[in-house]
Amino acid sequence: MNFQEYKPKEEEPKRDSLGSFTWAFILIWAGLVFLASNLGYLDMIEIKQSLPEGLEFLGLSTWSVIFLGAGLILFIEAIIRTFAPAYRSSASGNFFMAAIFLGIGLGGIFGWDVVWPFILIALGLSALAGALLRKRE
Repeated sequence: MNFQEYKPKEEEPKRDSLGSFTWAFILIWAGLVFLASNLGYLDMIEIKQSLPEGLEFLGLSTWSVIFLGAGLILFIEAIIRTFAPAYRSSASGNFFMAAIFLGIGLGGIFGWDVVWPFILIALGLSALAGALLRKRE
């Protein structure tokens, strides 16, 4: 009989399930928005409040609502990664993607001339927060 030498199993790196949950929620959100759009619910939503001068509501398109929701979900993940020790990792990429997705979503709803400066501000704040958090650690 030939016995092979016993080699202990190498420890696998701990899998981070937060990213999987985030993308699962984004896919679920996209499916719900497509369903609402196909059933005509998005067309029924109207903004009846007066908006500040210079801000015009262009309407809710399916993709704008999907990107808006995906941006919010990614923003929540970035906040969890920043403050929850169990999921702590670099969140700057998530903040960046959240700002881009939120910008795309809001740009389709309110127009790019209003949203573009907010995207730049959000990206700057994200870079600043990343630098401050890195310095703290």
